Amino acid sequence: MTTLPLTGITVVSCEQAVAAPFATRQLADLGARVIKIERPGAGDFARGYDETVLGQSSHFVWLNRSKESVALDLKDPAAIEDMHALIAGADVFVQNFAPGAAERLGLGAAALRELNPRLITCSISGYGSSGPYRDAKAYDLLIQSEAGLVSVTGSEEAPAKSGIPAADIGAGMYAFSGILSALYDRERTGEGTDLEISLFDSLVEWMGYPLYYSEYGGTPPARTGTSHAAIAPYGAFTVGDGSEVVLSVQNQREWESFCRCVLRQPELAADSRFETGSARVANRKQLHDEIDAVFSTLTVEELETRLEEGKIAHARQRTLPEVADHPQLTARQRLTTVESPAGPITAILPVITFPGRAPRMDPIPAVGQHTDAVLNELRTR
Repeated sequence: MTTLPLTGITVVSCEQAVAAPFATRQLADLGARVIKIERPGAGDFARGYDETVLGQSSHFVWLNRSKESVALDLKDPAAIEDMHALIAGADVFVQNFAPGAAERLGLGAAALRELNPRLITCSISGYGSSGPYRDAKAYDLLIQSEAGLVSVTGSEEAPAKSGIPAADIGAGMYAFSGILSALYDRERTGEGTDLEISLFDSLVEWMGYPLYYSEYGGTPPARTGTSHAAIAPYGAFTVGDGSEVVLSVQNQREWESFCRCVLRQPELAADSRFETGSARVANRKQLHDEIDAVFSTLTVEELETRLEEGKIAHARQRTLPEVADHPQLTARQRLTTVESPAGPITAILPVITFPGRAPRMDPIPAVGQHTDAVLNELRTR
């Protein structure tokens, strides 16, 4: 079988929750061997978030396939010796301890690089290793709040957090891409490096458009539900049969086509209330009234026919069960199964795939499932 790009790369990860496991699972998807260090007994506390997937946590099964679980008590000096032995033969070490904890355990980046100069270390934290928030608790909601995401999400009446752990996912993605870059750099220099990723920095980067909008426009983007603060019509509209259709009309040509082909009112394109993008945003309520008056008379199939005719970008606002049965996922065979301690479960194939190379979809481990095998391997080197 043709090997995956990261086959032969070994990652040791002292990880828990979302950000670090998300980064390392993607490394595992690409063929890396990921040895996940967990606390004996309960393991990664994300295992206990819920019991919805055959008695297992939905977060954990999402983030931890294709890994080997080794249970070590890192307060035991013998376990630190085992860690040093593991890291001496590793390519990457990832940790999301509290700031300073890795150094106190003898697992700080500087010490490990002395042990293994080719090692790439990646530290993931809430706010980074310096600054006044260094030691602050940094759960996803807290970071979403501090980075301003909550302030621009939700309706006019009330802000809302993102429905997914956006800060964790952002940090996990930057850790993943940073590690890939460091591996490439090591091919040229022969040396490893130290990476530091924070949830706060990651999410502030994602907040670029609202920050610029606020700083140079004088006011923050309005919270507009599924609408857009600077574009209209944009967002979800209810059709006569109760379906929800999402529109995205982004330029004047599309607006004119929308009036002509979808609303069947070409004269509306030149209405002074709606003739420019800024006018449509300023008069959003009146604009929505005009759209609702037409959409309420149509079925979703009739509306989609008109939208296709006008080449207007649109989508269905789907529920999660509808997403699981999405025709695009089915047509592209994007769903498969992976094994878990509780039995096989449905899984989505990795986003990154390579032609002619089967994606890696190995089981989700039980706590400490691979401890004996991995430590025996160390002792027979």
